[in-house]
Order: sequence, then structure tokens, then C-alpha cells
Amino acid sequence: MRKPISVKHSRDLRYGPEVEVPGYLAKLSSVGSIRDEETCERLRGLIQRQVQICKRSVEVMDAVRRGAQLAIDECQFQFRNRRWNCSTLETMPVFGKVVTQGTREAAFVYAISAASVAFAVTRACSSGELEKCGCDHNVHGVSPEETPVSRCPFANLAILSHMRVECKCHGVSGSCEVKTCWRAMPPFRKVGNVIKEKFDGATEVEQRKVGTTKVLAPRNSQFKPHTDEDLVYLDPSPDFCDHDPRTPGMLGTVGRQCNRTSKAIDGCELMCCGRGFQTQEVEVVDRCSCKFHWCCYVKCKQCRKMVEIHTCR
Repeated sequence: MRKPISVKHSRDLRYGPEVEVPGYLAKLSSVGSIRDEETCERLRGLIQRQVQICKRSVEVMDAVRRGAQLAIDECQFQFRNRRWNCSTLETMPVFGKVVTQGTREAAFVYAISAASVAFAVTRACSSGELEKCGCDHNVHGVSPEETPVSRCPFANLAILSHMRVECKCHGVSGSCEVKTCWRAMPPFRKVGNVIKEKFDGATEVEQRKVGTTKVLAPRNSQFKPHTDEDLVYLDPSPDFCDHDPRTPGMLGTVGRQCNRTSKAIDGCELMCCGRGFQTQEVEVVDRCSCKFHWCCYVKCKQCRKMVEIHTCR
């Protein structure tokens, strides 16, 4: 009988230059189904260590691939109204130099990448897609080094702390004579919201020597020490205002849509970095006058209207 894979930890995808997690995941998000070791060999852009991870865990790689795309989609949703909006590149790393620096944006990308893979692999396991997995903490199987799920306490907490109980009733005519309940993961959008909140409250840290070891401590001594539930960063973020061809991923905000009436980061004043904005009227088509028809469909009309669009100069 095959022993289940533990999907809780992995030393292979730790955060560091040796295995660049977001780039690795983003590369997987762009490929088709990964069914055998030969597919791992054909993946362009992976270093040998990453190819070996793929080969050792072929069964879960499709779930990892789905998690990679989930990370990109969620990042772009959460940052849709910010100067840096998680734009992806055709080259590696897919988010450009943003994830190779010690900024809070890099911290977010690492956290959302780890959480998305844990989420996708767990969903694949619970749906019966994977043979060698289970949810019993007392069962031990393949060593952590042989799984592609990151060791990221923060990502695990973001999911586990928002688990919910779902129930289904069984009985005649909809009665609830017997109720079956189980723990379910939250919608990934909720996980993304939690990580985005942590991004907004991230702590700037610096390396300090305590005895013979180096630790990360808040740069501002008045801040309380961070925990596993916090995001931290070493370097301040650039302003992301201007396109810099020497820095992949630094696309600037020229041409970005902005909100003329907002005073927040999505407002034209902040989004456009003081360069001003231009306004144009465009025609949009929306569904309107929708009516429900028995049974069972909704029929709508198409309405055209002119709206103002504001874009940064």
C-alpha cells in the first residue's frame, strides 16, 4: 500500500536565490499538463534543481501549475489599483526584478505563491485527484524534500486560520435527519485579502547580530517584533512611477486608468505621480432591463452609454 505524501512542508522551495519560488511557479503556469518526467526535462527556464523537484513529484505538478496561475491572478487582482499592478513578463522572473529585491512587493509575491500552491495541492488531494496524499496528521509518508509545497508558516496560517465548517443534510424531502459536516478551505480570494492586509502593514526590518547568530529586527525600535503571521521586508520600494528599460518589470504608470475623484492610491494624483491625466469619452455596452422568465432563464437588453475614462500622462 502506498504511503501518503505529506503536503505540509518542503525544504526544496525555501525562499532564496537557489530556488526562486515565484519564477518557478510562474513558469509552470504557462505550460500544459505535466504527466511524466520527460515533461519536466522539456520545461525551459528551470534550473536543474527545479527539474529534479518536478521529477520527484510528477503526480502533484498539475496542481502546482494551477496554483501558479492562481497566484498570478490573485496578485493582479489585489494590486489592480496600485502603481505596481503585478504585470507579468515573457521572461524570467515573470514579475521582473521586483521579486529579486527585498521589498514588501517581493514579500507579497512569495507569500501568495506559497499559499496558492498549498491551496491547489490541498484541493487536489481532497477531491481524490492525488493517490498519495491524506489529511491525517498522524500518518507520515514521503519525506518533505520530495514534495513541491513550500515551507511557509505564514501561507499555512493564512489558510488554516480561515478554515470553515460546511455541512450537508440527508433525509426524506429535504429533512435533516442526518447531517454530514467537514472542514473546508476558505475561498482563495479571502486568503488573498488576508495577505494583502499583511502587505499593507508589513514591517521594515534589518539584520542584527545577536550573539553568534543574525536575526531580523524592526528597523524602527518602537515597532514590536514581528511574528510568523507578519510580512517583513529589507528594502524600501521604488515609486514605480516611470518605465525603466534597465529594470524588467518597472513599467511605470503612463496610460494606466485612474480614478479622478479618489484621494487614495488609485486616484489620478497619486497614480499618475503628479504628471496629470487625460480624459476621453468611450462607449460601453452593458446588460440592462433584465427579466426572469419561467422557467428558468434571465433575458436582458443591451444598453449603450458614454462614460469618461481617465488615463495617466
